[in-house]
Amino acid sequence: MGDRKSKHKGKDELALHIVSKCWEKKGLRDEIYIQLCRQTTGNSKAESLQRGWDLFTVCLAMFPPTVKFRSYLEGYLWKHVEPSPENLGVPVEVYAQYCHKRVEKMTQSGAKKGLKKPTLEEIKHAKNAPFNPSVFGMSLEEVMMFQEEKHPHLDLPWMVIELCETVLKLRGPYTQGIFRIPGDIDAVNALKLHLDKGYPVPDTTDDPHVPASLLKLWFRELEEPLIPENYYDTCIVNCDHVNNAISLVHSLPEINKKVLHYIINFLQ
Repeated sequence: MGDRKSKHKGKDELALHIVSKCWEKKGLRDEIYIQLCRQTTGNSKAESLQRGWDLFTVCLAMFPPTVKFRSYLEGYLWKHVEPSPENLGVPVEVYAQYCHKRVEKMTQSGAKKGLKKPTLEEIKHAKNAPFNPSVFGMSLEEVMMFQEEKHPHLDLPWMVIELCETVLKLRGPYTQGIFRIPGDIDAVNALKLHLDKGYPVPDTTDDPHVPASLLKLWFRELEEPLIPENYYDTCIVNCDHVNNAISLVHSLPEINKKVLHYIINFLQ
């Protein structure tokens, strides 16, 4: 946390070492969260306090607490979502709000997938996430607001267009098992990190299963499903009634309707 000297050269390298150990050994995960709760309680050193919250965000990007410890951690984070003079100028409330949301998402999705350990690039990206939000896990409305400055001409999420066009470019419709066979999980993770920074899909991408898998992940991680949950019962009742189903689609929020139309056309 910066209170003791370490053989690791920098703060991010130290964070990578800690997170990698906890990612590999599940038994260490609650222990690091307990230590972070202690580190960020009544800490009179602003730099150490900030490092503690930085590590909180990085850990919650890589692995969840156990079910047994989850409620305590959520309660601890919730106590810090309001500004306080005890924060020593550190934006604790921003960290706490972000981390509180991450606990729920990580509990649902589980720890970082793949065989490769966390990378230094992933650590840096996760550390900045409270202040540079990921487009994975936002609502559709938030995604559109977030991309407005960079893509003002688009009326659909840039991520959806970029991934769909890449799947087509790589002849995805003619690839066996497209959207059924998963892409290499480490390649999917790397592409997610790349696109989350606003970069287009690299020209070196040659497996259509990778962007296809990432597209599914983007939809799966939406804060609210493309077809909102409050439509569920109506969809079930009207699934065999064409006119009713069409009316239901027309009743969706505008951005949901546009994305649904785009995806249907893409899949056809």
